[in-house]
Amino acid sequence: MKFHHFWRQKGTAFMLVHPEHHYFCIMDKRLAPIVVFCYNRPIHIKLTVQALQNSLLAKDSDLFIFSDGYKDENDKTDVEKVRNYIHSIKGFKKISIIEREFNYGLANSVIKGVNSIINKYGNVIVLEDDLLISPFFLIYMNNCLKQYEDSNIIFSISGYTPKLKNTNIINNDVFLNYRTNSWGWATWENRWKSVDWEVKDFNSFIRSNKKIKDFNKGGTDLTPMLLKQNLGLIDSWAIRFSYACFKQGKYCVYPKYTLIKNIGADGSGTHLNNTHKFDNEMYMNNLKASKDVKEYDRINNEMYLFFKQKFYRRGYNFFWRIIYILRGEK
Repeated sequence: MKFHHFWRQKGTAFMLVHPEHHYFCIMDKRLAPIVVFCYNRPIHIKLTVQALQNSLLAKDSDLFIFSDGYKDENDKTDVEKVRNYIHSIKGFKKISIIEREFNYGLANSVIKGVNSIINKYGNVIVLEDDLLISPFFLIYMNNCLKQYEDSNIIFSISGYTPKLKNTNIINNDVFLNYRTNSWGWATWENRWKSVDWEVKDFNSFIRSNKKIKDFNKGGTDLTPMLLKQNLGLIDSWAIRFSYACFKQGKYCVYPKYTLIKNIGADGSGTHLNNTHKFDNEMYMNNLKASKDVKEYDRINNEMYLFFKQKFYRRGYNFFWRIIYILRGEK
């Protein structure tokens, strides 16, 4: 699906004119950079980039692609295929490709990569190599980054939303939730730099039932992921980012309907198993960034239940928490 648009200046801002949909969008033309992280999935990255190329604002945006190095000879061929493809990409204002000489791993790659871009631009839009976006995703993200830049309660912007039953109670196109999202997201330099990647207060957190209960309002999987991160069982930037949002008492802005489709839940990735749990029909129209954005108790409950772990899993994670405390980890 191809979209055509052009800009008209209106004062210090610009008007995006979309003739086919009679759509007009006022925004600052200083667009946020798009950062894509990829590794060893040539088919997935191609689909992700094709969706980006077909999105409004793509040709006016700077694109940065971080290609992680291979772990061993088993990954080398696929990494080379990915790199051959990304060097053929066109359709953006500027394209920069950063090829890692060795394997950083996802967490290290994202943290270092975002640092290098956000320091220059002040904000960033981030995708991984298994995400399809709506044609209106970049408009939504850029408008949200502009609208909530000076907010003292908003930590990040999400492009993905699980399928919700009670969207009719949401007054606008966006809502707030405790949990951050890593599938198509955006943030600002001051929020990103406020994250304690070492989670220095973890030991006091894991011993506090109240703090755990409050953190888990975003889903009972959050504390177990933070524990596993501390134990070195997983390597996640996202759980540390979410914990920083919680500690600061801030929120993530979510779209009423998802603008992201994850195509990586097919067993091909490192961090997501083969599942249909996250399937949701992607919204193919624009969603507006409203000043009157707020949280809803019923939506909070839906989100909590969506990410709630099964009883046996919660028991297993509770066991590991007790072992951690009894061992007197420092």
